[in-house]
Amino acid sequence: MRLTALLGCSVIVLAGCGSMPVTGDVKAVDASQPGDSQVQVYAVEPREGAAPSEIVDGFLESMTSDDPGFRTTRKYLSADAAKTWQPSEGTTVLAQAPNRSGPLLHDEVRRDSETSYTLTGEKVAAVDAQSSYQPLAPTDYSQMLHLVREKLADGKAEWRIDIVPDGLVLGQSDFKRLYRSVNKYYFATGRTNGQPTLVADPVYVRTGTDPVTQMSTATQTVRTLLEGPTNWLRPVVDSRFPTGTALRKDVVTLTPDDQNVLKVPLNGKADKVGRSACLMMAAQVIFTLRDLTSGVEQVELEGAAGRLCALDADEAEEFSSDSGSDGPDSQYFLDAKGRVQRIAGASDGKGTPEPVNGPLGVGAVAMGAVGVARDEQRAAGVSANGQSLYVASMDVPGELAPPVVTSAGKKAADRLSSPSWDGRGDLWVADRDKARPRLLRLVKGEGEPEEVRVPGLDGGRIEELRLSADGVRIALLVTEDGHTTLKIGRVERRGTEEAPEISVEDLRQAAPQLTDVTAISWSGRSRLVVVGKEAGGVQQVRYVQADGSTPSSGASGVLPGVNQVRAVAAADDELLPLMAETEGDGIVKLSPGDNWQTVLEEGTSLVYPG
Repeated sequence: MRLTALLGCSVIVLAGCGSMPVTGDVKAVDASQPGDSQVQVYAVEPREGAAPSEIVDGFLESMTSDDPGFRTTRKYLSADAAKTWQPSEGTTVLAQAPNRSGPLLHDEVRRDSETSYTLTGEKVAAVDAQSSYQPLAPTDYSQMLHLVREKLADGKAEWRIDIVPDGLVLGQSDFKRLYRSVNKYYFATGRTNGQPTLVADPVYVRTGTDPVTQMSTATQTVRTLLEGPTNWLRPVVDSRFPTGTALRKDVVTLTPDDQNVLKVPLNGKADKVGRSACLMMAAQVIFTLRDLTSGVEQVELEGAAGRLCALDADEAEEFSSDSGSDGPDSQYFLDAKGRVQRIAGASDGKGTPEPVNGPLGVGAVAMGAVGVARDEQRAAGVSANGQSLYVASMDVPGELAPPVVTSAGKKAADRLSSPSWDGRGDLWVADRDKARPRLLRLVKGEGEPEEVRVPGLDGGRIEELRLSADGVRIALLVTEDGHTTLKIGRVERRGTEEAPEISVEDLRQAAPQLTDVTAISWSGRSRLVVVGKEAGGVQQVRYVQADGSTPSSGASGVLPGVNQVRAVAAADDELLPLMAETEGDGIVKLSPGDNWQTVLEEGTSLVYPG
């Protein structure tokens, strides 16, 4: 069913290859073999008189192609199934290409008119109709395909599939070749300071031209943006695009003009929006296309009656989740005496450590963990014994105020976690007391701590936590049944400012392939750096997306090896170096395109603001 060739040859290809063989026979190639993402795959029609097994194999292979409208793929289906099959209803991702077994034994007496085959494999992820990715702990996959002999237009009877599930079934490597992760952006709801802030909502779109819509990758992404946020994020974000807003018909390509202006033609639903809402709509487009279309300096939205508004890329920065700061490039850590130290100029790693101003830099109480507010005006420190949480200014000298939280845990490991500040200026910490484990929030780092409900823990205990800059997502290390795993929760805010009701909802696994996770940090708007182990494996440092998928930039997201990592720190700005605390080499850094380098031989609890 499949021949391989170099791109540009006239031979039809169904799988990619690295070079043209010069000797030996033509051999079948597995559909899910790793290959060059630039290789194009073409579908082949079923041959006359093809056996049922060939029809099944051809259908599976054709699903991995760039077949426009899946027209060739549908030729493996019966007339009715070809009309009703919906390939865009979602994608099942298997560890390898699906295996085909059959025919089923009970079909033996009907082999001349109908038969069935079973597709099996190890299911590792699913992408729903909203293009939202969901990683899964590996589970068995089994799906039946039923075939009949159907009379075609020429009067001949051929085997065709008449019962087929909607959506696509792809091996992991084919999925990575055909799709890429993109972030679309919506505004966080419930902001108390009145500043609208954009939140990343990761989805997967087709690389190149989508077979169903014939849209380019950028156009697909704008279409999904206009359709609204994914179900998981929807309760905590809003879109400024009015309901029903869509691209005008026949728009399949969005590209900037020679002035680097990207014009986005919309239907009439957006015609009556006010200027403020229109500019926010344009900001959503700018942030969404930032990683896809280089050189866009302005986005211009067009309605049915003409231009609605235009926004420059620089002006859109006011809606960034980190716009409240001046782009801090400082790092903070604890010295051997538990004092908070600051390293300025983290972008080049050449800063000299110095104590912070204020009581945390004096060391009246030795700290074991620290968290710095994103505006770098205050910091929170957990005492070396894990019992007390202090909050102090980093600008004004003075005495250390009494602790704002105290744990009754009997051991340090059962007391307070490292603290974390969200983009709203609120302080979060977990009390790991076995008798009363709690997730706590202090509004603006002050007042009485509020207990935050986490209904999805199911008996697990929070060991560590990190808040995203936008304040609507929280990364948790949860220990259950002797293993610590990474989960992402949605921070929902209800009630009033005077009587808020805060909860962490809909926890989902973010790195199911790692059975034990020891350290986490947000790295950018929708990515985390994680330290952990696979079952029976060794420690690794890797990137994962907030939806649990592997970043598109790397085959596995695994970073260069570093020994015995105890903690990691990454910044909202992905260009700043990744930092790690190790047992043997002290604090080390990894700059983009470089290797790990030692920064400090001594020091603990190194963090960026947040």
